Amino acid sequence: MPVPVFILIFSHFIGHVSILNIVTFGKASVTWGPPKLYHPNRDVSTSLDMTHSNGHSELKRGISPAADKPRCRRNRIHTRVTEAILTLKTQLEYLAAEAYSPSHANKTGMAGAGNHLNGRRKEMKKVLIPTKLENEARKILEANGHYLVIQDDKTDILTLAGQHADTYALIVRSEKVTPALMNALPHLKVIVRAGTGFDTIDIKHARKKGIDVMNTPGANSNAVAEEVVALMLADARHIIAGDVTTREGKWEKKKLMGRELTGKTIGIVGLGNIGQLVAKRLSGFNVKLLGYDPLISQERADAMAVELVELPELFAQADYITLHIPENEENRGMINLLLISRMKEGATLINCARAGILDEAALRQVKATKKIRFLNDVYPKDAEGPKSVVDIADIMLPHLGASTVEANTNAARRAAEELIELDEKGITSFIVNRDVPEGLDEAYGKLAFTITKLCRHLLGPTAKLASLETSFYGLLKPFSDWLMIPVVTALGDRIDQPLDNKSARQFLKEMGIEVANRATDPNKHFENSLTIDLVGTLDSGSLRRISVRGTVVEGVLMIARINDFDRLYFEPKGPTVFFIYADRPGVLGQIGSALAAADINIEDVRNPHHLKVNQSLVIMRINKPVPAPVMDKISRKIRALSAFCYDFG
Repeated sequence: MPVPVFILIFSHFIGHVSILNIVTFGKASVTWGPPKLYHPNRDVSTSLDMTHSNGHSELKRGISPAADKPRCRRNRIHTRVTEAILTLKTQLEYLAAEAYSPSHANKTGMAGAGNHLNGRRKEMKKVLIPTKLENEARKILEANGHYLVIQDDKTDILTLAGQHADTYALIVRSEKVTPALMNALPHLKVIVRAGTGFDTIDIKHARKKGIDVMNTPGANSNAVAEEVVALMLADARHIIAGDVTTREGKWEKKKLMGRELTGKTIGIVGLGNIGQLVAKRLSGFNVKLLGYDPLISQERADAMAVELVELPELFAQADYITLHIPENEENRGMINLLLISRMKEGATLINCARAGILDEAALRQVKATKKIRFLNDVYPKDAEGPKSVVDIADIMLPHLGASTVEANTNAARRAAEELIELDEKGITSFIVNRDVPEGLDEAYGKLAFTITKLCRHLLGPTAKLASLETSFYGLLKPFSDWLMIPVVTALGDRIDQPLDNKSARQFLKEMGIEVANRATDPNKHFENSLTIDLVGTLDSGSLRRISVRGTVVEGVLMIARINDFDRLYFEPKGPTVFFIYADRPGVLGQIGSALAAADINIEDVRNPHHLKVNQSLVIMRINKPVPAPVMDKISRKIRALSAFCYDFG
């Protein structure tokens, strides 16, 4: 149906030319009535016709009878008429763009009409926001002029998908983005999670369908940190119970004797962005801060006044323990019976991270006897219905960590800005499911992860990382930025994979870890190899350096060197034990006998010697992991300088 008619009357200069154009904007066509123009050098009349339906403009010319007019007069008329036409055309383009902008479309009911002028199409990409999100995202996208935004948090998400199958981008909060939802949106190219975690999105299915998944890390961090403090205070001072009973007309002042935070010991598990903010927010309470994070440097921890300790010690000493680690295969159920059993009587456990990191059964077993307080804000599924922790949680909230106006606005703004930057500038910094770069064998990504993981184990579990150095040889040099992603991911079991080189380096900076990519010497002929060097601070204060080099041979990962033990060429595969000891006869036999006694078979072995320092290295691939007591027994027997078992998978 045609929409408002614009009548433009252009009376030109001395009255020789008058143009009356009636232009109708509709979904089907835009026509520009053809005023006659006189060509200055030929007797040619020109008519203009712009047609909306095909998106092209055509200039139609026809020969007119000769006009017996002076050339100069024709030139003046042509110049003035041409200027008038160009001015009119500019005005029409502006009006058309205004009429078909998202904001105007929403007001006039013309959403999705599009804009075709002068042969150019202004593409409108549909963005579906099926969640309760601040209007900041909508405002930014609509102001950009290239997006048509549909925001609806009332309608079922699959129903919305059916109504808007032409959706280009999806912005969600905690909604599940399943394969079924993605399949219902055949034109979907981008999913933005307005928040940090993206475990509610099937990123593997998204990758198969060519859909980029992005998140907005850090947008909610302060809100979560403040929630932790709010929960601690609310529980310590019985705020909830006090409010409820007083409203009932009771006066239970004697029952509600509380505790102060001042002077207490707070344990923070995970010192990433949120964990560091928690430390900062609590610093004014005059508390003692303990922290556990395998990545953060001693210098960074000192700057925050956080004492770094191992997990068992943290659980044994802290009055309050707050969890700030992601849920992944490495740490699911990490807060287990062994750790919870070490908690002080009457201590408080706070989980505003992820439900899966806590063994609920273990907490249930210990809670009553130790009178542990449990404050919870996370669940396996964000939805109505019974909650499995209802019998053990002292305070339960419906995942309110990020539910502040400020956090919601930050996340909304970041989601919109990231989408625009991806479309207009190709910035991929926040994509979490991008494939291996073209031209790079994905085996080298696995190699980078494996070498770094091995390096970290050799450095020792208690060593605090101080610096990371990388060397990329041969054809790997152009991919050094991308290879930093698996390198940083491998440094600890308690972190999410960074998104790109920029975020990886930013993470290392936040952890206080120095990083350097060394220039490589082509004369060494380490073709397509990479070397990882880690330096860590030991409990004694001394530094330890570990260096590992590896490559890929016919698709098989190979470890070529560990420190000065060169030409190893062993495949990192399956359960493997490592022992470094003072070189002397008979040690290899002692290790073999102890493994045999534990019914463990040796499948491959390397035993190089370093004559300068009189040390030997044993690497044995075995048929099953070695139990910790067996490893301890062997280590003591051979007086190992370093010993561990690692399953490469």
